[in-house]
Amino acid sequence: GCDLLDGKAIGGQIREELHQVVQRTRKELDLTPGLAVILVGDRKDSATYVSMKQKACDACNITSMGVKLAADVPQDEVMRLLKSFNDDDNVHGILVQLPLPPHLDEAEILSAISPEKDVDGLHPINVARLADMQTRPSDSPKDSASNARGVASELLGQLAGSYDFLVPCTPAGCVELLDRSGITIAGSRAVVIGRSNIVGMPVSLLLTRRDSTVTLTHSRTPAPVLRDALAAADIVVVAVGRAGFLKGEWIKPGATVIDVGINAIADETKKSGRRLVGDADFESCSEAAGLITPVPGGVGPMTIAMLLRNTVIAALRSYIAAADAVAVVKE
Repeated sequence: GCDLLDGKAIGGQIREELHQVVQRTRKELDLTPGLAVILVGDRKDSATYVSMKQKACDACNITSMGVKLAADVPQDEVMRLLKSFNDDDNVHGILVQLPLPPHLDEAEILSAISPEKDVDGLHPINVARLADMQTRPSDSPKDSASNARGVASELLGQLAGSYDFLVPCTPAGCVELLDRSGITIAGSRAVVIGRSNIVGMPVSLLLTRRDSTVTLTHSRTPAPVLRDALAAADIVVVAVGRAGFLKGEWIKPGATVIDVGINAIADETKKSGRRLVGDADFESCSEAAGLITPVPGGVGPMTIAMLLRNTVIAALRSYIAAADAVAVVKE
């Protein structure tokens, strides 16, 4: 039988940990992390995701500021709004809900977010940092550090580990799910299906940084090549946006399957007339896999937990940077 990787439970645990951290930052540093969320247009799914993100912020005592813009908003108005959030010291994280209406230039908008506030990890500078395999030692507390800076530095170390930049939420959530479920990443063989900028490409880089050997496959990968890779893979991450794409007979018995897909398919038995399924054919994959994420309740809650974590990390980094700037002035 196959066990479920319970993203809902693990995500809840992370949110509880973050709640504790935020209680400390508020009490000991007078610091309340703030997240600005920009929603353009009236997409139902996007509105749902945004409200979930804002509810999760509230539960952790993170301030969230939501701005809803009309579907036909001009590019320069979005750019002005981003600049005002970049300049606002109470905003530590900025998130633009994707996808954007086609008339907007997504690349230009994502590049306009300050990299330090880019909690989605999609700014080109943060993408480059993720792809840079030279690990740098993370910030070590300054000896003359005031007690408060020491607290901030200690909390940052707990949350950010060795990464000195913001890592994309969904890929980070996938890796965190593996770590907290006791799956060994180092030395494993992994197959990632899907090469999107939001999931496939960054998750393959994160797994590589963790010493997994990764095969990145995609819609143009010939079927026999995909099958060969899957037959040997200990970890499979599937993110192609095609319901039930991954079949159980393709995967190595006992493998771990992380299903990032979320697809609505027709289901007459449901009141809404549809239900959500992943990119893995759950029935056959759960026969073959050792561990699999359910959809919903797998990767989704982890993505939101990582968004909150990135917001707290960004707030702590901005606090430390401000403390160091003051220290330099005093010297």
